[in-house]
Amino acid sequence: MQERNDTYEAVIGLEIHARLATASKLFCADSNAYGAEPNTLVSPISLAHPGTLPMVNKNAIVLATKMGLACNCTITPYNYFARKNYFYPDLPKGYQVSQHTTPICTGGYLTIDVASGTRDIQLNRIHLEEDAGKSLHEMDQETTMLDFNRAGTPLIEIVTEPVIHSSEEAHTFLAEIRRLVKWLDVCDGNMEEGSLRCDANISIRRKGTKKLGVKVEVKNLNSLRFLKKAIETEIQRQISLLHNEQPVIQETRSYDAVKNSTFSMREKEDADDYRYFPEPDLPPIHLTPVFIQAIKETMPALPREKEKIFVETYNLPPSDAARLCADKAIADYFEEVAGISMHYKAIANWLLGPVSKYLNENKLDFSGNPCSATNLASVISMVAENKISFSVAASRLLPALMENPLAVALDIATAQNLLLKKDDESLEKWVHEVIEKMPDKVKLYQQGKKGLIGLMMGEVKKISKGKADPAQAIKLLEKKLSEPIT
Repeated sequence: MQERNDTYEAVIGLEIHARLATASKLFCADSNAYGAEPNTLVSPISLAHPGTLPMVNKNAIVLATKMGLACNCTITPYNYFARKNYFYPDLPKGYQVSQHTTPICTGGYLTIDVASGTRDIQLNRIHLEEDAGKSLHEMDQETTMLDFNRAGTPLIEIVTEPVIHSSEEAHTFLAEIRRLVKWLDVCDGNMEEGSLRCDANISIRRKGTKKLGVKVEVKNLNSLRFLKKAIETEIQRQISLLHNEQPVIQETRSYDAVKNSTFSMREKEDADDYRYFPEPDLPPIHLTPVFIQAIKETMPALPREKEKIFVETYNLPPSDAARLCADKAIADYFEEVAGISMHYKAIANWLLGPVSKYLNENKLDFSGNPCSATNLASVISMVAENKISFSVAASRLLPALMENPLAVALDIATAQNLLLKKDDESLEKWVHEVIEKMPDKVKLYQQGKKGLIGLMMGEVKKISKGKADPAQAIKLLEKKLSEPIT
């Protein structure tokens, strides 16, 4: 099989649908919420009652423009919607309103990380369209149930050029799109709920040739892992067909995650089959330079730009900067704490370590992080000043601050007796107890096995419950162990 793989090259284009984070649907005031009871977020407009007229959601235009600017696209100043005449059983109108001739964004590219460095993935377009409803087949074996809540919700479709050549590149690109739509609040990026889903157009050709092979579309991939696996299995299927001198049929397929295989759904239509024509019930959209500039001025620094700032301004390793910028809430929180404390590397370590661990275990995210930046900065300073051990701060003080957001870090540390003991009397007591408890280890240490002091220091920490000052405790241990055995 490896020999076959070396003969062919995959050519992949992605179509990514992102559900826009608007309050209402694309052409009416119905709620754009997720998870409501079936057919409760509908109205005469979304149900296509005769005589009803749509109206464009301005915020959807803003969000689509914002995404286009972030992807280095050209914004189409004069664009309009068209009817796509393809029957959707779960779209009441019987056709979809989309953009075809004049997508709101054209061209552009998005940079991704690859093994050799970075690579720009060219885009063909980003356009607006409405989503269809949902057909449910699980409730009745003989009847299809229709839920129209999703019908008319606003989507942008991000279409790449066929320039991706591996499942790894496709996976990285989709992950970057997901980070970007979440960063800009364009879409919540929740693939499990269908807010972000991807279709992959896959063909193969012999290496060295320019002509594209027959394209197969694999629909509705709703996780990064499934995208990667579906592309891999479809590439292998097409290679096997050509190797056995069988044709690849242009069709739409779906991915079965249990069997790790794709299966045919229908033959693939061409654009002409959809008979696009301008939507007569919606006026054209004119985006002025002033309107576009106003959107641009509201946009935050993008993830890659922010990573660069973290490396150059805060002297963080690129790997830390990338992890902090995986989510805007984490990046914003880092900068908030960094505005209070100059222990930049320690802040990164805390956010990527104990803070993330606590939030994950308690099913919280950084946008709902209860620990204030002031309190975390105070904890980091206390550890740096050797007032509290890192382990006690992480395991006891941080959870206490998470559970009591209005409390003050030093007050809790004092009230719970978490601060390091520096008085000679307490240290003497703990060191003496360890030496008395481990006479065999003491003898071996005094015979030259100096590494055992780490074991004994661990016991001091255990007995003191982390309150022994490490520097003073080890100094006292060394002094006591240098004395003759009695």
